[in-house]
Amino acid sequence: MENEGEKAEFDTSLVKLITVGGGRYSLLRGLLSSMPLVSAVHATQPFHQAMDKLFAEEWDVIVFDHYASGWALQKYLRKVGKQSRAKMVYIAHNHEEKVLRAVAAESKTSWVKKLGFWQNYFKVKAMERFMVERVDVVTAITEEDKQTFLQNTPGKHIEILTPGYSGRVVQQRTLLESDPMSVVMLGSFHWAAKQENLRQFLRIADPIFLQAGVTFHVIGSMPQALRDELLPQLKASKLHGFVDDPAAILDASRIALVPEAIGGGFKLKFLDYIFQRLPVATLEDAASGLPDEIRAQMICSKTHEQMAHDIVASIVDIKRLNAMQENAFSLASNLFLWADRGDALLNAVSAPEKQ
Repeated sequence: MENEGEKAEFDTSLVKLITVGGGRYSLLRGLLSSMPLVSAVHATQPFHQAMDKLFAEEWDVIVFDHYASGWALQKYLRKVGKQSRAKMVYIAHNHEEKVLRAVAAESKTSWVKKLGFWQNYFKVKAMERFMVERVDVVTAITEEDKQTFLQNTPGKHIEILTPGYSGRVVQQRTLLESDPMSVVMLGSFHWAAKQENLRQFLRIADPIFLQAGVTFHVIGSMPQALRDELLPQLKASKLHGFVDDPAAILDASRIALVPEAIGGGFKLKFLDYIFQRLPVATLEDAASGLPDEIRAQMICSKTHEQMAHDIVASIVDIKRLNAMQENAFSLASNLFLWADRGDALLNAVSAPEKQ
């Protein structure tokens, strides 16, 4: 774990990075494609040409990161097929079929957008199932995701690899009674699921925070249309947009929030908060993938309304908040090392030999 201000050393001689230019295709083209939206807009001709050159070489292992790279797996199998001797790995960021179905079903938006969400759900479902079936190893970021994958593809080799952490680490911090009555949330709000989570939580929590004198800082880029929609409703919440260095706001907050009711998987923000020594409040379902002992050091609530009230009740208990952040930091310090993830992935692809 690197200390605050330090940079991890990286041996560039071991890695060859290939940049593919040419931008990306339009949203309309993506909507008309049979591929998932994110795949369709990025599978450009220059990208196809780069893949043709790479697939002409012989590989020991090929890693396909995210379902968006499913088109590259399809291309590889068409080009090489059964002649391939490479182990193939799919790095799953979530069980996307489950997440995209929730987005389509629970989103409160126009029927046109909702139709688009359902269309993309069916395309993602087909792509994800294809990738899981055709690769040799799948990595999942939670036990829940692993078990859901196995329901559709029994017997598949699925390795659980929670993310590592290499960001800012605050080695010492003590919350004080003089600290502002502030809570904070980090995120990027361009994905439909993230937008819907934010809408739902602000609608419930903002008036509760206002009555209690709590300020809610929301940090992260979002479409201007979403910002214009939310701002008129807010009294206790501040939308900061993208902040180049949010450390000052984080350091002045008593609790960090993960109020995500839609979308599965491991929430990387947990690690940002824990290693910057912020007590965490979250929904029980959103804490998927965290060890039980770390979850025990968080404010875990069943609903958005309960979460808002639990935050108001806890924000004045400085002694409890300090114990939470100290214990969570101590427990997590040796659990989220990238080197461990690399060793686990290497072991997963090394045995047994592909038949």
